[in-house]
Amino acid sequence: MRVLGVDPGLTRCGVGVVEGVAGRPLTMLGVGVVRTPADAELGDRLVAVEQGIEAWLDEYSPGYVAVERVFAQHNVRTVMGTAQASAIAMLCAARRGIPVALHTPSEVKAAVTGSGRAEKAQVGAMVTRLLRLDAPPKPADAADALALAICHIWRAPAQNRLQQAVAAHRTSGAPGTSGAPRAPGATGTAPAPGASATPRTPGASRAPRTLKGRTA
Repeated sequence: MRVLGVDPGLTRCGVGVVEGVAGRPLTMLGVGVVRTPADAELGDRLVAVEQGIEAWLDEYSPGYVAVERVFAQHNVRTVMGTAQASAIAMLCAARRGIPVALHTPSEVKAAVTGSGRAEKAQVGAMVTRLLRLDAPPKPADAADALALAICHIWRAPAQNRLQQAVAAHRTSGAPGTSGAPRAPGATGTAPAPGASATPRTPGASRAPRTLKGRTA
């Protein structure tokens, strides 16, 4: 499995490619940052991010793209730029038919370090160890992109099994219905209170009723 991880951002968009399968040593194929000048027009910056990601897709041809899921922050301007860069990454992948996965920062941290509250330095150190690098990738955006790719490689098998189970459940039949066949002609209606469940034979008469206090 080859995954391009994207840590979205307008000024610095981290990108990293990791190859491997869960349970085996992983290999880093490339890591870097797509940069745009902060004083440029927004449209020009988005075009630059698109061109940068397209170049990485051309060079490495990943089978999956993992993007950090944008979450609310106090700085609305920062989160808007992150969301715009994230949308560009998803657009580039979708245009090529490459599946896109979104992972929250806490999911990535938990997958790589074992703690969803790990600091960036801890993430960088674990990425260095897992990929057998000489030093942590710089800047932190690049290390985060590699962490996203690692997270997806490790989480993908479980996600695939879950999706298969959901699909199998949907195709097995409507929820709440019993698999046992109903007898022909059965209506499934319960008998009225006080009524006998035994069917009456056609033409059969009831036994004569005896009047109290009267002798034959």
